[in-house]
Amino acid sequence: MEHLQAYRAAGGGKHRANKPIKARAGNRRLLIAAAVLFAAGIASTESNAQSGPFAPMAGSWSGGGTVTLDDGSTERIRCRAKYAPIGPTMEMSLTCASDAYKFILGANVRAEGSAITGSWSEASRNISGSLEGRGGGGNFEVAVSAAGFNANLMLRTSGNKQTVTMRADSQFRGANISLSR
Repeated sequence: MEHLQAYRAAGGGKHRANKPIKARAGNRRLLIAAAVLFAAGIASTESNAQSGPFAPMAGSWSGGGTVTLDDGSTERIRCRAKYAPIGPTMEMSLTCASDAYKFILGANVRAEGSAITGSWSEASRNISGSLEGRGGGGNFEVAVSAAGFNANLMLRTSGNKQTVTMRADSQFRGANISLSR
């Protein structure tokens, strides 16, 4: 019994075994608070990405279609697209290829109401320029331009299906693409 009294006296009258438990409980509360803040941050980011004019397009898509070349010939192409919307802005990439043809289209766009503006680039041909158009809810019509190049681009999104139609005045005449998630 004397041993227990001396042990308690050394700990300020309290049983020392309780101190680590209190510290662990404080650490646990701190970890839970950090986890809640982290989850709230993720939920806020996801809800922000899920709202806005580009929200129906969010994610990865794949499919195929045809491209019409300068000489009028057509080729079947396979395509992948990624759309990363955050509120009124979106980064997108579209890569399409056949055995003999490939294009890598990227864009950064912004919506203000139904007006769309932004920049685009085609990496395999080192072309870049501006774009502007109208739309919302995953359906857009935009005109893209660069020095010596003009094209019209239409995107139509309905659930897990999307069509992309491009018409150009040079390089290639156009493309018709069907994508799904």
